[in-house]
Amino acid sequence: MTSAPARSPQQRKQDTLHRLEHDVDAWVATAAEGGAAPWLVPLSFVWDGATFLVATPATSPTGRNLSSTGVTRLGIGPTDDVVMVEGTAVAVPPAELPEEDAEIFAGKTGFDPRRLTAPYLYFRILPRRIQAWRAAGEFEGRELMGDGQWLVGD
Repeated sequence: MTSAPARSPQQRKQDTLHRLEHDVDAWVATAAEGGAAPWLVPLSFVWDGATFLVATPATSPTGRNLSSTGVTRLGIGPTDDVVMVEGTAVAVPPAELPEEDAEIFAGKTGFDPRRLTAPYLYFRILPRRIQAWRAAGEFEGRELMGDGQWLVGD
């Protein structure tokens, strides 16, 4: 089987931004202090052009890990067209999240943590590194963002 030619860096960035703007779900990986007890869960997200917004129960392993370490990785898309994000997370209690952001989150994801009795936290995730590739032919040049800066122009 032959694979399609590798996309240009600019096309990869455009495709990545399209996925971030239109996809709703990501696999979110976290770990406890010291790297013990890795945890992986699917969470819905909203991308605002600079950060991701997710929500999870405050007492869940993901909520505890994000609150204590602030470190996460997100996997978005299928394995043959994946976007991998490494980022830092900051907890945002529902009362501190701007109403507009909470409404956007609920509207896009179909999930409104403000309506639940369990205490949820929102987390803003600032991407530090973004990679994107389709199959092995795109491993080279897959890094689109490093140290929080886009490495590819428009």
